[in-house]
Amino acid sequence: MNIDWTIPELRAGWRGQIDKIIGPGATKAEINLQLYVPLLAVIAIIAFGLFNDYDWTWGQYAVAAFIALDMVGGIATNLTAAAKRWNFREGNDFKQHMIFIAIHIIQLSLVSYFFLDFDLTWVALNYTFLMLACVVILKTPLYLQRAVSGMAFVIALILSMYVFNAPLHLEWFLPLFYYKLLVSHVVREEPYSPEAKAS
Repeated sequence: MNIDWTIPELRAGWRGQIDKIIGPGATKAEINLQLYVPLLAVIAIIAFGLFNDYDWTWGQYAVAAFIALDMVGGIATNLTAAAKRWNFREGNDFKQHMIFIAIHIIQLSLVSYFFLDFDLTWVALNYTFLMLACVVILKTPLYLQRAVSGMAFVIALILSMYVFNAPLHLEWFLPLFYYKLLVSHVVREEPYSPEAKAS
């Protein structure tokens, strides 16, 4: 099946910093997926807002664009073989994964501040569920991780629809937020090489 856990060396200079985000050795197809689809998402959210007269401030447009870029880009990036090799390399353990997840309180806080009158209860409830769900997934035996991750996302989706307030015109935020972290990032999956063929 051409599963390859070999991590290419980090490139020198600023390219090496990019490698730490997208994973060393990312193919052109992986890079294009991570670059162009998120940019299309940004264009779409801005265009929808202007066309439908969302009555957003420039600050709200900027935050919505950043969130769209981060969510869509993060989903694509974390699901690539290059990112799986890098994120699940030796030494990148439970603590490192939880630190990455924990910093996403920034995205929750930005959305709450700009679109929900800075509802700190909303931030706290989402953040608590996120952290607990990720702990459960990461501590689950490997053979069950994908199934537990999927069920955690189902719960998150239901909470996003019926319990947590959805920011007006950003109803997509929480589903993408949870998909990025509960499904895309924390599940260890095989990094297939470009030569791998579908069965």
